[in-house]
Amino acid sequence: MMSKGDEAGMYKSGENETFDGYNIPVALAAKIMGKDQQYIRQGLVQGILPIGTAFKREGSKHYDYYISPKLFYEFTGYKIDNCQ
Repeated sequence: MMSKGDEAGMYKSGENETFDGYNIPVALAAKIMGKDQQYIRQGLVQGILPIGTAFKREGSKHYDYYISPKLFYEFTGYKIDNCQ
């Protein structure tokens, strides 16, 4: 797993953290969790990964994904900074 000083500002953090609210990319979440991107997408669509949401617009075939930095931290213990 990643530790302080790794890419994308990732570090294992303590309590009382603040979060910027930006979206964590699916690819980055998958890398940290040791899963493939489809696992993350399907987990969000099915509501079994408590790290964000999947939204399908009316008439669209595709989903939009939002992975919350705060929920991701609560689930994995990893805080990711500056996912702009």
